[in-house]
Amino acid sequence: MNVTKIPKKTISVIEPKRSLIVNREQYHQRRVAAYCRVSTDSEEQLTSYTNQKKVYTEMIAAKPEWEFAGLYADEGISGTRADKRPQFQKMINDCLSGKIDYIITKSVSRFARNTVDCLDHVRMLRARGIGIYFEEQNIDTLQIDSELYLVIYAGFAQSESESISKNVTWTFRKRFQEGKPIFNYKCLLGYRKGADGEPEIVPEEASIVERIFNMYLSGETINRISTKLREENLQIPGKRFSFSASMIKGILRNERYCGDSILQKTVTIDCIGKVRRKNTGEAPMYYVQNSHVGIISRELFHKTQEELARRMSREPNSTKTATTATGKYSRYALSNVMICAECGSRYKRVTWTSRGKKRVVWRCISRLDYGKRYCKTSLTVDETALHAAIVRAINRFNEEDESTYMALMRATIGEAIGLTGGTDEIDLLRRKIDGLNRKMVSLINESVESGEGIESHEAEFKELSDTIELLQGRIQKLEEALASDQVNDSRILQLQQIIADRASKKMEYDDTIVHQMIECVKVYPDGRLDIIFGGGYLIEERLEKEN
Repeated sequence: MNVTKIPKKTISVIEPKRSLIVNREQYHQRRVAAYCRVSTDSEEQLTSYTNQKKVYTEMIAAKPEWEFAGLYADEGISGTRADKRPQFQKMINDCLSGKIDYIITKSVSRFARNTVDCLDHVRMLRARGIGIYFEEQNIDTLQIDSELYLVIYAGFAQSESESISKNVTWTFRKRFQEGKPIFNYKCLLGYRKGADGEPEIVPEEASIVERIFNMYLSGETINRISTKLREENLQIPGKRFSFSASMIKGILRNERYCGDSILQKTVTIDCIGKVRRKNTGEAPMYYVQNSHVGIISRELFHKTQEELARRMSREPNSTKTATTATGKYSRYALSNVMICAECGSRYKRVTWTSRGKKRVVWRCISRLDYGKRYCKTSLTVDETALHAAIVRAINRFNEEDESTYMALMRATIGEAIGLTGGTDEIDLLRRKIDGLNRKMVSLINESVESGEGIESHEAEFKELSDTIELLQGRIQKLEEALASDQVNDSRILQLQQIIADRASKKMEYDDTIVHQMIECVKVYPDGRLDIIFGGGYLIEERLEKEN
């Protein structure tokens, strides 16, 4: 066998080709910009802001290889949202326009307190060869290992912002518990901050507020009031008001104009995205009577609320546009509440025709559109059997828990016909009394446990007792006003007639009841129905099989 000898391995270096491209940019100074931000308008923070400007201007000017490309600074602005910082946005746009090569800033938290915003902007700039140097953390985003450290520090910055937000929220809630309202004078017509820090009436603005209430009670519509005030081109020094229809409606509904305050009407859902929404039970609200001097009388304010409710509850010309507790009527009430338990899609009313005979059924929309691709076992429901099951569920609800059933019926019908004037305030006042009673019991227990005796807290007991008496007096007046109101009398009679009519037809299906009282009907493949009423009361029913 012949053996082939392998030649000795040799290695030679191929030198890289020397670039012959003329690159003048490498001999130019790097254009460096600085960014600084302070999150509040306090004197201490503004001093910090001035210092940051001075330090970075001198730092860039001292380095011969750097050229000063500008200073971008946001005063008194939170760092959680980049779109709310004008100077930050201007800096980013200048980077994208090729005016900046490098950015210096004090720390990650000064650049952004939102982790996603921070990383998005860093990556976008790095892709264009633009680096950011965070002085406090010693991070240069052009370095290979910078992103890991940046993620950690950005996370810390966001966590710190969330902690600050929780502390601020706690401070506000503590103020609310003590009955101390917060006024945004720039958005509140009729008031300004007085020398003592309390709200002070501005006569010129107050006259406009009184005029709006009087015009509305004299028969003018909200749109007409808005049009008249806009035509007058009213100018309010230091404030900007559009006098739009929504603004007029807000003024008419604002209890602060009669000297009262409802606190914590809204809650913060996301402190990073600055998302707020109406408080619908996420946190307690507080009703403070006589929290400040009112522009109009409480009697005038309550008359206005009654008139707003009366106009909203006018009977429509057609039942198709009638308003109930759940909104406007659709053609079939079950279209809004019936869902498939398997896929979550809504059900749709369908008419089948076979050999000249029509049959009405309800089917899952996903099953209708896509067959069995997403919903394999949804049930086709005969309308007659469905109506019968719902009637049985309503009657069972009435039999099992009559008090809850009647309370729900009164509430939903009352809201539909406008029978709500004053009841919200009564509810708030009663909740306030309950809180004061609990506080009194707690104080008694503390006195007994400490051995000091109740006499040592006599002043506190008297204050609590006087406050409870005042609130009870207010409730009594409101109830008397409601009882003597002729409009409410007619509505109460109407409410009683509707309840009596429903009792006489309890074995008949009624679309109106479904609209007003039922939140959801879940349909299961085995013929089971979960019928959920307002307030979460659940009744389980089964569809009867056809003969």
